[in-house]
Amino acid sequence: MLTTDATGEVTTPTEQAAPPRPTMRHVLLTAGPLGALIGLCTIFAILAPGFATATNAMAIVEQAAIPVVLAMGATLVVLVGGIDLSIEGVMAAGGLSFVLLAANSVNGNDLGLLAVLAGVAVGLIFGLVNGVLHVVGRVPSFLVTLGTWFIGLGVATVLFGTTTPKLADSALTTWAGGEWLGLPVVVVFAVGAVAVTLLVCKGMRLGMHTYAIGGDEATSRLAGIPVGRTKIILFAVAGVFSGLGGVLATIRLGVGDVSVGSGSLFLTLSAVVVGGTLLSGGRGGPLHSLVGVLLLIVLGNGLLLSGASPYIQQGAQGLIIVIAVIATGWPARSRLRVVK
Repeated sequence: MLTTDATGEVTTPTEQAAPPRPTMRHVLLTAGPLGALIGLCTIFAILAPGFATATNAMAIVEQAAIPVVLAMGATLVVLVGGIDLSIEGVMAAGGLSFVLLAANSVNGNDLGLLAVLAGVAVGLIFGLVNGVLHVVGRVPSFLVTLGTWFIGLGVATVLFGTTTPKLADSALTTWAGGEWLGLPVVVVFAVGAVAVTLLVCKGMRLGMHTYAIGGDEATSRLAGIPVGRTKIILFAVAGVFSGLGGVLATIRLGVGDVSVGSGSLFLTLSAVVVGGTLLSGGRGGPLHSLVGVLLLIVLGNGLLLSGASPYIQQGAQGLIIVIAVIATGWPARSRLRVVK
């Protein structure tokens, strides 16, 4: 029997039962970043001596580890239509707190692994502050996190004092620089961050609420979804990841440094966008951001091995980011009203 659909077109039962075919635009947005990553690897393997080696592959993975941790937190915030600009400040405050509580050259503290937890806890506090101010104070996330970025840098500067604190806990340094299951510890933390974020997004009600809020916050409120509580939790998780990133970067550096997170904000948010997560929220996810991080790291690594100047590297990264923003935002431009 022939019937008509909502648009008035005549359809058959077979046509009604068939699932909708993915459009070319959807395919490009979903698989495009991965295809670009594979294409870059292929090009650099041909053009750049030493790119297609196991040593360089491991170097890329290790270089991407901390940005991946940071990108997981940023992804959760972006999925609800927010943004977290406090990454560098939280990393600085968390890293300085950690090194001053571990065995160091400035004081007599020696908390060992508890110092790691303290650094992560600092990130949690900053994340909670971001979420509460945004939700309860109704302040745009852009402004809130911009403020806490500089608050974190201020806290780190006060903690730094006048003498550079050097990490003196050899056991902790050896542990963090070792391997688990044949992988560097920092890479294991990155894998764990991706796994946790995937669990949140795909296996928990919190993830369902996250995508719903990002898709339409007003409708989510009418549906009874706890929008405020969900946002606070996501900002808190993002803070935890930023604090962990600060601790890992400090261990790798070996000293406490206010600028330990310098450049991380640009790389993190760029990776989220390049990976295909929509800035307005509701679409994307941790695997998209993982691909985005690897794409930018591979681009920088390949250009470096090819002998390109730093200016060309920055220009290439900027071009990719602009293309990614246009590709992800163009289909929703009329709804978002971002073109003026």
